[in-house]
Formats: sequence, C-alpha cells, structure tokens
Amino acid sequence: MVLLIVSSLSLSGCRLGYLFQVTAGQYRLLNGAVPVSEAIKNDSLSQSVKDHLALVERIKEFGETELGLKKTSNYETVNLEPLQASIYVVSASPKDRLSPVTWWFPVVGHMPYLGFFDPEDARLEKQKLLEKDLDAFVGRTQAYSTLGWFRDPLTLNLINTPTLDFVETILHEMTHSTFYVKGQGEFNEGLAMLVGKEGARLFMEKTFGPSHPLSQEAQKSIHDERLFSSFLASLADDLNRLYQSPMSYEEKLSEREKVFASAMARFRMIKGEFQTKQFLHFERAPMNNAFLVSVVIYHRPYRLFEKALRHCGHSIKDTLQWLRTMAQEDGNMLLMMQERLEKQERT
Repeated sequence: MVLLIVSSLSLSGCRLGYLFQVTAGQYRLLNGAVPVSEAIKNDSLSQSVKDHLALVERIKEFGETELGLKKTSNYETVNLEPLQASIYVVSASPKDRLSPVTWWFPVVGHMPYLGFFDPEDARLEKQKLLEKDLDAFVGRTQAYSTLGWFRDPLTLNLINTPTLDFVETILHEMTHSTFYVKGQGEFNEGLAMLVGKEGARLFMEKTFGPSHPLSQEAQKSIHDERLFSSFLASLADDLNRLYQSPMSYEEKLSEREKVFASAMARFRMIKGEFQTKQFLHFERAPMNNAFLVSVVIYHRPYRLFEKALRHCGHSIKDTLQWLRTMAQEDGNMLLMMQERLEKQERT
C-alpha cells in the first residue's frame, strides 16, 4: 500500500485536511521510532520479535541484491508502541460499476484508496461516500510505503505477524519504493504482490533451504494466490457483463445480488483447495463493489504478472527492467503487458 505524504496549494480544503491527518500520523510513528539495532537489545521484547527484527537486514539485502529492489533507509527503525493501530484503508465504487473511486494527489496521481491512522476519520470518510450513493468499504493494513518521502518505520503490528507474512510485506513495500507508475493502482499493487510472494519464496529457500517449513509455506501461499486470482477474475467478468448490459440501474442492483450469491457458492466449493488460511475471510466480508475493488486491485492481475515473470526467465530483476522499458511508452501498463505477452505466445 502507498500512503500519501504530500502537499500542494492546489488541493481542496478537504484534501489538505486529509493530508494533514496522514502527515501527523506519520510523524507520530517517526518520533517514536528507534534504530532496529537498538531495539534488538531491549530485554522487554520477546524472542520472536527480536528474531524478526534480526531478519529485517537480511530481507532488505536480499531484495536489493537478488531481486533488484531499490536500496533505501526504510525499515531501519521501529516504533515499539504496543498499541500502535493499523492503517485504515477506505475504498469506494459506484454501485452499478466495478470501478474504484479515485482521489487525485500531486506526484502519485489518481489513487484508488485513502489511508487513515485514525479509525474515526476512516468511518467519517466512509459515511460521506455512502451519502453519495456509493458502495464504501474500510479495510486494514499493517504496512505501507511513502515512496521515499520519509524513512518508513516498522511497527509491532507488522513484526508480530507470521514470518512469511512479515517477509512478503517488506518485499511488497520495497517494490513500491523501487518502481511506481503514477495513477495505475492495480498495476502497482499487482507488481508488488508478485514480488512479495515470489521474492519471499526465493528468500526462504536461500535462507532456510527448499525443504524448510517456511519454504513450503511460501509455495502454498503462491498456490493459493493463483487460485484466488482466477476466482476473482471470473467474478469480475460476471459483474462487468451485468453492469455493461442495457438493464436499468435498479435492475442491475437487483441482479448483482444474484451474482454475489453465485460467487460465494463457487468460493465455498473451492475453499477446500486452499492450502493456507489467507483467503478464508473472503466469505465473511460485506459483499459490495467497494470491497471487491479493494481486493481486485491487489489480486486479480497476479496470473498476468506470473506470465511476465516466465517471459523474463523467472528473473524478478529482468521483469522489473522489462516493465521499466514498457513504462516509457506512457500507456495502461496492464493492457500493454497483456498485448505483448499474447503476441509473444502467438510467435
């Protein structure tokens, strides 16, 4: 996830207010952060927390040298406040279109979500969106990238996640700092998802060996990502066919409930094929377009990025370079990827 820490006199008052609360939250994290090397010596921390802190330098070095990720000063500090809250992420979508509402900011362009440190601020933003007859959803995340504007610290929330999630998240956020295409959220998050998943598998195998339980868990995580990505793409296709039909607005809202119900029935059928628990929460989520676009942006393009990875010889470094060259053409990155990979398959 990319958290916006920017400012501009051209922004409206409400957007300036949003940026103020995000900047204030970031400064609170920064002011309470200490170097990781110092935190490791803290006797009040559990051994599992110290083990994860000791792993950070190795994860970053692996990402930089083996995956071609940018060297930054991110995650060299940690905020040890035990009650540090999650980041609350607000997404929205029209009820008759599977398309994210976006917010424009300098430098990063149109963003398909807003991040908040305060849950009440997130709730108020959601309420404003609902009053506009939009679907709205508030999710949570444990980490983010400020794209180099600040030295992003670790938090205890992130450190206390399982080891595989911890590694995936750090590599995911390092990807945002390495390669970011303005205004193309699904591309940016999809790429970071690929690098996080595949990079974590490679890291586990190199660090602990291919037969280690963590390496096996990373393989299972990728298996589940593929399965969920295919399911999600099918659901999105079904909804887009409905929304593009000549039905009235009211008819579309009625019919979409049938599509949602059918999708949940399919999900329950494939649920037994998942090898981890990472997607089992899906059937408990409030089903609407806003929730779906918040999931689609991360997971739908995974199979496409895997094709790109295979096209580049399974090298993340080469994949990043291939995409950088493509980004110079200033077009929709996902469409350009799809077209070039299909052309390559035909030849």
